[in-house]
Amino acid sequence: MSSPPPSEPRFRLRRPEPISPDARGARGDVRRIAAAIHRAGGRVLVVGGYVRDVMLGGASRGDPDLEVFGLRLPALVRVLRRFGRVRRIGRAFPVLRVGNLPVEIALPRRESKTGPGHRGFDVAADPFMSFAEAASRRDLTLNAMGLDPLTGELLDPHDGASDLAAGVMRATDREKFPEDPLRALRVAAFASRFGFTAASDLVRLCSELDLSELSPERIAEELAKLLLAPEPSRGLRFLEAAGLLRFLPEIDALRSTPQDPEWHPEGDVFTHTLMALDAAAPAAAELDEVTDRRVLMFAVLCHDFGKPRTTSRRRGRLRSFGHSEAGAAIAVRFLERLRMPRALTASVEALTRHHLAPRTWVTHGAGAKAYRRLARKLHAAGTNLEMLLRVARADNLGRGTAIAASGRFPEGDRFRERAEALGVFRMPPETAVRGRHVLARRVPPGPQVGELIRLSREVQDETGETDPDRILDRVLEEAGLGSRRRSPGS
Repeated sequence: MSSPPPSEPRFRLRRPEPISPDARGARGDVRRIAAAIHRAGGRVLVVGGYVRDVMLGGASRGDPDLEVFGLRLPALVRVLRRFGRVRRIGRAFPVLRVGNLPVEIALPRRESKTGPGHRGFDVAADPFMSFAEAASRRDLTLNAMGLDPLTGELLDPHDGASDLAAGVMRATDREKFPEDPLRALRVAAFASRFGFTAASDLVRLCSELDLSELSPERIAEELAKLLLAPEPSRGLRFLEAAGLLRFLPEIDALRSTPQDPEWHPEGDVFTHTLMALDAAAPAAAELDEVTDRRVLMFAVLCHDFGKPRTTSRRRGRLRSFGHSEAGAAIAVRFLERLRMPRALTASVEALTRHHLAPRTWVTHGAGAKAYRRLARKLHAAGTNLEMLLRVARADNLGRGTAIAASGRFPEGDRFRERAEALGVFRMPPETAVRGRHVLARRVPPGPQVGELIRLSREVQDETGETDPDRILDRVLEEAGLGSRRRSPGS
């Protein structure tokens, strides 16, 4: 049993209520299933994060998880068939899905070690075990509550409601918690998502876990949840406190890398990165596509990965020349090791490589050609100047300077104005000269066609010209092919 939480509550909890017989959507589905199982002699409890989120007054991100007590599997399946085709998911322990209903249904399970010296577990359904025992296998007390959807009764054998009100994360069972090292990353994600604080015992438990046992995909998914939460810094600070950043060496290296106090009075690169992530979180929430949100937050996480390798003291000042280029290569290795999608990796690489452009280009007066060419490069990597500006804005607001505290990034505003005036803020210029234009000049099919298109694109970016004939006239003249005219009728 966990120790008592602080007496001062941080969250005002919503009192659970029974689901109305008239409820629609997922709640209505839960009510109908629970009523049918009750008539058959069983009992349904809504369990896990759904209960937690309801008590916090919000909507759960996932589907409701139902646990059924008092019915064996064959009897349960017979009841569920009234609602649609029953499918079993998972081998070690089946979870049931019914038709297209957005719920997952399972029996409580009992786990036992397979034998001395073995790390595996035998799993067996036991629908007649107590809820207190069933809930003890859940990671945190605030996730170990059950809600009866028919009566509104809250079952809380591990005092999760008190911990939830206090915003404290505690292990439900200290012996069972280490069975899955992923739980440490879930704790970090909860810290970022809700602002929960880990109890000291939980920090010690997590510090003993070996994340190298996890597949890269599981680590990547939990890290993404952390980054997409309102306060990514809280989760990364937890991983630091638990000593788990050693399993993410590219991030861990940022902790020992100092920065010039004039530009970064906040301290080391790790501190700056956390501030930048928190600054980027509201911008990510505004994006419609989850993929875009992931690209933005991973790009902000990776944007200074090159500083540990490039930082040195020159003439009494700390400098990191070439850190964006070095960081791009490190970001690729980091994301590939996590087996992230290639498209995301390509976008993050490009954004990391060019994240300084919005500030430096305005400072040094970059021309229209530079904007057009960069727009093309980013587009080829699946992103654009708008996303680049979001990364640069987070970089510049994630500092301890007065201008950052004011929320202003003047260079970024001028960068956007210039890119919008050139029509390349969200998309590169449409390529004016195509293969058909070159072939119409009696250029034989082959590599020369592609080279002339490339040269034409450079002329277009340099001059802003959009007429394909004028562009080709210049390119062919400079290539010594100026006598080639258009084919008749082209």
